[in-house]
Amino acid sequence: MGDVFLLALTAALNPTLVAASTVMMILPNPRRLMLGYLLGALLTSITLGLIIVFSLNDSSAVSTTQNTVSPAATIGLGVIALIGAFVLRSERHERASERRREQKRDKAPPRWQQAMAKGTARTTFVVGALLTLPGASYLAGLNRIHKLHDSTAATIGLVVVFNLIMLALLEVPLLCFTIAPAWTTASIDRAKAWMARHGHQFAVRGLAAVGGLLVIKGLIELLS
Repeated sequence: MGDVFLLALTAALNPTLVAASTVMMILPNPRRLMLGYLLGALLTSITLGLIIVFSLNDSSAVSTTQNTVSPAATIGLGVIALIGAFVLRSERHERASERRREQKRDKAPPRWQQAMAKGTARTTFVVGALLTLPGASYLAGLNRIHKLHDSTAATIGLVVVFNLIMLALLEVPLLCFTIAPAWTTASIDRAKAWMARHGHQFAVRGLAAVGGLLVIKGLIELLS
């Protein structure tokens, strides 16, 4: 059971979800936009989750999950994170960042960002439904749920809870905007100012810590 919730937290770190949440928080009417995206994402993720758990138990999609969390894969992810920390810390990052900034000046944002910028909940509902596709952690979590061999009601409940945890990056700020909109807006402004000053250093240390932990975890699993 603990593995299921850990995989749900891992699935929450989906780059697209992180980017979408960040973009919507700085747009006008963020609560409406995030609610639309959340409903669309839940529709897709819960529907696909139930289909995979109940109908595709022997499919290649579930078989793939048996290899996604192997010790070698864990070590590989850890090494990638450590390399990322090293690159961020090096001078190469500064040159690469400058090149990316120059490219972004001439490159339009992705279509899903342009759609969200229009500011309608219906649009973000469609974007959320289309962008919320199962990743490795999601499939692995569903595989764990299936192996629990719980009752139908319990399995459905676990799939729903898994998805609610996975979409926490939308739910938490949405709740904050609903309960305390003024405080949330001020907090986001402070966070943006803090990231502008310390974001680079935070990213380096965070990647290094995550990479080190993943490598240690993978080695322990490999030797056990």
